[in-house]
Amino acid sequence: MIKLLVRWCLLAAALLLVANLGVGVSISNFRSALFAALVLGLLNAFVRPVLLLLTLPVTLVTLGLFLFVINALMFYGAAWLLDDLRVAGFGAALLASLIYSACGMVIDAALSRLFGEA
Repeated sequence: MIKLLVRWCLLAAALLLVANLGVGVSISNFRSALFAALVLGLLNAFVRPVLLLLTLPVTLVTLGLFLFVINALMFYGAAWLLDDLRVAGFGAALLASLIYSACGMVIDAALSRLFGEA
């Protein structure tokens, strides 16, 4: 349980990092970043699998590159749902989702070393 809470806080911090890099994303404070990280996680858990299944032919034809578009849509969708998260456009959502995903991979690798695989 503690690993989940630490991961959530670190992903919120990663969202603040993305907002401070000047890629066209803005978020007001850490509390908003926590809520945005939660919404992004829920969208990725429930909506993304449905989109992956529906766009499987396009994903196969593009050799998986369409997954970047799906990730950007999840980021853009979270910004649409939340007032405190603003995204300048689809290009900004694409770049922000790439940076956020890279941060998420680093966070997952660090937490798996720190807490183990359990």
